[in-house]
Amino acid sequence: MTEWVPDVLGDEFAQRTLPLGDDDEGAVVATLVRALPTANDAHRMGRWERAVRSLRGLPAPAEAAPLLDGVDVLYVHGWSDYFFQKRLARFWTSRGARFFALDLRKYGRSLRDGQTPGYIADLATYDEDIAAALEVIAQDADTSRGPRRLVLMGHSTGGLVLSLWASRHPDAASAVILNSPWLEFQLAPLRAALAPVVELQARLRPLDVAPQIDLGFYARAQAESADPDDAFETNPAWRPVPSMPVHAGWLHAILRGHRAVGDGLSIQSPVCVLLSARSVMPSRWSEELTSADSVLVVDDIARRALRLGSSVTIERIDGALHDVFLSRKTARDDAYARLERWVTGWARSSGSAGVHAGLAER
Repeated sequence: MTEWVPDVLGDEFAQRTLPLGDDDEGAVVATLVRALPTANDAHRMGRWERAVRSLRGLPAPAEAAPLLDGVDVLYVHGWSDYFFQKRLARFWTSRGARFFALDLRKYGRSLRDGQTPGYIADLATYDEDIAAALEVIAQDADTSRGPRRLVLMGHSTGGLVLSLWASRHPDAASAVILNSPWLEFQLAPLRAALAPVVELQARLRPLDVAPQIDLGFYARAQAESADPDDAFETNPAWRPVPSMPVHAGWLHAILRGHRAVGDGLSIQSPVCVLLSARSVMPSRWSEELTSADSVLVVDDIARRALRLGSSVTIERIDGALHDVFLSRKTARDDAYARLERWVTGWARSSGSAGVHAGLAER
C-alpha cells in the first residue's frame, strides 16, 4: 500500500493509491480519498448538543460526543464520475464521522493511460477495490469505544455496486444510503429482449461501443443548478461531457446486476434511498431538466428499491436532479434535511458509539 498524500480537493482531504494487480491493460489501482473530523467540528457539534439539551431542560453532559463518533462512511461514485463533493463530506465529518470516498479502478484518480475508462466485465470484481479500501480504513481506526460502524453510500452505478456488495456481505455494513441508485434499466420493458443480445456481444466483442446517447443536458442542468456561493469544479478528463463510451461487456455486467436486484437482495442493514420526485426524458433542452432526474426512471427505481432488503426507506425529493445533492438549493437543502433525519434516527436506534448515554433521556 502507498501512503496518504495531499488530494486535488485541498487541505481537508488526502488520497491513497490502492494497488490491485494487473489486467490486460496494465497495472490496476483504486484510490481512497479521506476527510476526517477536525477539532472545530467536535467543538461545534458539542456546542450544538449543549444548546439542544438546555432548550429541553436537560442537564449538560460532561463531555458531549458527536452524534456519529465511531462511524466510518464509504462513498462510491456513479458512472463516468469520481468523487469531488466536498459539501457531502463535510455533512458527515461535522457530525463526527470519518468520511472516505473510493474512486473505483479506471475512474477518476484511478484512471491510467491506456486503460478503457470505467470498464469492468463483472461488478463483483469491485469486491477487490472495496476490500482494499476497508483494509486501509481499519488501519488507524479508534476502537477504544467499541467496534466502529460502517455506513455505505453510493450514487447511481455506485449505488448498484454497493447494494450487491452489501447483500453478499450481510454483516459488514450497519447502514446503506443510496443516492438515485441505478437499480433498473431505463427501458425496463425492453430489458428481457435486450439482455441476450448484449450477452452475445459481450462474449464475442466486449469492447464494442454502443451509440452515444448523452447530449450533455444533465451536465448543463447541474451547472445551472450550482450554488454560486459554494461552487464546485470538476476535471473534464475524469468527468467528461458527453459521458464515457459504453462498452458491451460493461453493459452486460450492469444488466446482470439489475437482474440480481429484480430477483431480490438480502441487505440486512437498514437502507435509505433518496430519489427525485419525477423523471424527464432528455430529448431536448428545457428548464424542466433542472428540477428532475433526466437519467433514470425514478418510479421504477422506487419500486426496485423495495427488493433490496427488509428495511427500506424511500425519500422522494421534489425538484431534485439525478444526484440529489447537486440540485438547486431548495431541493438540495431538502435532501440534506431528509438525510439528517434518517441518519439521526439510525444512529440513536442502533446504539452508535457517538450517541452518549444522555440521548436516551430525551
